[in-house]
Amino acid sequence: MSTYVEWDALANIVIVGLLVGAGLPALFALGVRALAGDGAKDESGQIRKIRVAAAVACFTVVVGAIITAIVYIAAGGH
Repeated sequence: MSTYVEWDALANIVIVGLLVGAGLPALFALGVRALAGDGAKDESGQIRKIRVAAAVACFTVVVGAIITAIVYIAAGGH
C-alpha cells in the first residue's frame, strides 16, 4: 500500500461514482424509454401495463436514491 494513495478508498469512490453518476441517469432514461413505447399502434393493454410498471420501478429507484442522498447529507454525512 502506498503512503500517498489509499487504493481501497479510491476504488470505493470510483465504483460509487460510476453507479451514481452513470447508473442513475441510465435508469432514468430506461424509465422514459419504457413510457415512450416503441411506436406500435396495436400495442396490447398487457404490454402497456408492463411498460408502465417498469417505468414506475425505474423512477422509484431514482427518487429513492435522491431522497437517501439528501437525508444522508442533511444528517451530517461525509
